[in-house]
Amino acid sequence: MSDVRAEKAFPVYWEQFHRDARALAWRLAGEARGSGGFDAIVCVTRGGLVPAAIVARELDIRLIETICVASYHDYKTQGELDVLKGVCDRVANVRGGEGAGVLVIDDLVDTGSTARVVRALLPKAHVAAVYAKPRGRPMVDTFVTEVSQDTWIYFPWDMGLSFQPPIRDGSAG
Repeated sequence: MSDVRAEKAFPVYWEQFHRDARALAWRLAGEARGSGGFDAIVCVTRGGLVPAAIVARELDIRLIETICVASYHDYKTQGELDVLKGVCDRVANVRGGEGAGVLVIDDLVDTGSTARVVRALLPKAHVAAVYAKPRGRPMVDTFVTEVSQDTWIYFPWDMGLSFQPPIRDGSAG
């Protein structure tokens, strides 16, 4: 296991995340026109649940499945990947199988480890993330915002309201 907590902090609040997830849906709508659309969404839990709901609404996709993959433990260390729940056959086999017509959604592609596992299970799926880091970027077909590899994204579901000392006091994050 390695500690991947980055030095740069990038807090993302609900309004921004909603805008970014809708921007992802906008890009995916363009992709869908060229590929015949998407028949199902597979969201990578837990981070992919919220953007998948937004994308499903925007693209009117009703068949939604989860794949449960654990890689981060105690919110800061990334360890071995563990597939806790795979994708049901009905979703995996739309359009003849291997994930054809399936849209995989996650909040972030960091190192690409999780996306690699999902691609092995659904090689013909379209993989999308709201945010991408350079090491993971080659593993996704569509994303909205790239952040540096040494940035830690604080998602709205992980934050509460608290005082932040000014930068001049030596706390940059």
